[in-house]
Amino acid sequence: MKMRHYMAIDLGATSGRSIIATFDGEKISTTELTRFANPMVPLAGNLYWDIVALYNEILKALKTARKQGIEPVSIGIDTWGCDVAYFNADGTLASLPFCYRGAHTEGAMEALFERMDAKELYRRTGIQFMPFNTIFQLDALQRRKERCTAVADKILFIPDALNYMLTGRAVTEYTVASTGQIIDPATRTIDSSIVRLAGIAPERFGELVYPGTILGVMTEQVREHTGQHNTKVIAVASHDTASAVAAVPVSTNAAYLSCGTWSLMGIKSDSPIITERSFAENFTNEGGIDGTTRFLKNICGLWLFERCRAEFTDAPTDIEELIDSVSSVPKEFNTIIDPDDSSFANPRSMIKAIEEYAIRTNQAVPTTPAQFCHCIFHSLARRYKEVFTLLEELSGQNLDYLYVIGGGSKNRVLMQLTADAIGKEVITGATESTALGNILMQMRALGEISAEDMERVIYASSQTTIYKPNRL
Repeated sequence: MKMRHYMAIDLGATSGRSIIATFDGEKISTTELTRFANPMVPLAGNLYWDIVALYNEILKALKTARKQGIEPVSIGIDTWGCDVAYFNADGTLASLPFCYRGAHTEGAMEALFERMDAKELYRRTGIQFMPFNTIFQLDALQRRKERCTAVADKILFIPDALNYMLTGRAVTEYTVASTGQIIDPATRTIDSSIVRLAGIAPERFGELVYPGTILGVMTEQVREHTGQHNTKVIAVASHDTASAVAAVPVSTNAAYLSCGTWSLMGIKSDSPIITERSFAENFTNEGGIDGTTRFLKNICGLWLFERCRAEFTDAPTDIEELIDSVSSVPKEFNTIIDPDDSSFANPRSMIKAIEEYAIRTNQAVPTTPAQFCHCIFHSLARRYKEVFTLLEELSGQNLDYLYVIGGGSKNRVLMQLTADAIGKEVITGATESTALGNILMQMRALGEISAEDMERVIYASSQTTIYKPNRL
């Protein structure tokens, strides 16, 4: 039987890649096909995304696959959240998409709160407040009288925009739309009154669809350009974290941690959790697959380690050796930082920022790479414990274990420290969880696996390690 291939396009805020996957009936195997940069574009005082370049990279990936004799049966795209693209009625771009790091987000939340109280907005959406949430961006661009908000026929989130460019079908995929603070989490539909608050007619968004929707084949122009004539385009869980969490084989008895440059810890909930306490603790309720809610909290992650590692001048070049050096630090050294302190957001020197924090809090200042790593890993484990405990309190559940995905799951020291901190088992899963979740939803859409098959396929496709807590 001819091997069937699937293509996942995974776009991050600095780079993107195309991945080819196959399924042998038991497990999914993935291979990176192409990788490319996704730089922010400074232009006329603003920051933009070059969505045309991203679209062209997708076309290149399809052509590269064709040259290798691969015709994917389907393709799915996942990206970061919140940002949107603007299209004219004829399908051309009305503007490059504004980048969430641009100056247009400054003061955006406060301006909208003059028309809707923050607590009311949270009550109606369950989404944490960040100045680049879509509703704040749209409102800011309207107030600045940016032409795109006035003339655009369609306003589409980045994965939806790329799907539109491939197929000509305009949709709004639920999981990525939920990041924008425009979705009612109870009805899982767009809250028209909130969108209108920013001066936008809700009809300008595409038809709302849910993960696993087949959008159809690519346009004739794309088929001729790429040589791929039968590939179906599928709206997967289009927010990258939603795709990653789709590859977490747990229901409601455990928490998950997406551990990388940034960390996201949460649970899969059957319904949103919107309370005074969740508002005060800044938890968010984002869309998941199968009607679930991703109730989670953002935590600073291995960004601290990555930034320090880039500055070290006398540390081991081998990352595993550097991580293992933590064991050489004397027990008397126990400096702890708050990873989410604003001083660590984007300092010129992360080493200097940690030194200053230690001085400010009357703790021992790290002096060696091993001590900096010791400080970072122990601090992250402590923060994970705090959020894990909050998840239990806010959900009213006794969580049995923590399932970890992402590149950080390979950090054996951090995983053991986390198990020790939370007093529960830590189970590590797929490091390529986003691509795995993307592919799983394509296969489900095509009827090749069922929802009930997913846990079995995830475990078969992942290398699992269990870390048991040390009882001190």
